[in-house]
Amino acid sequence: MIIFPIIIILSIILYIYYKVMIVRGNDPLIQEIQNAKARLSLGIFISFFGINQYLFYQTQLALFICLAFFILGAIQAYGGWKRYVHYRGELLKREQTSV
Repeated sequence: MIIFPIIIILSIILYIYYKVMIVRGNDPLIQEIQNAKARLSLGIFISFFGINQYLFYQTQLALFICLAFFILGAIQAYGGWKRYVHYRGELLKREQTSV
């Protein structure tokens, strides 16, 4: 199961990347989009980390912790996705009105 550690590492790298890009940006709307992408990456990280830990230990306690991590990660990823879709639409509206 090499795919779970790869997804975990990529998602944490993307989370750090998007958080750094928030600081480097000047436009508040672009910063909100970057923050939404960071939340999505964090949610994926948390979910896959929980699944990976259950596959590693396979105990009842690990199952409960995995479910908690998966639910929290899914909530975080869903919130990030909803914010990304909203702010991307706002950016497209702004670009159309400025032309």
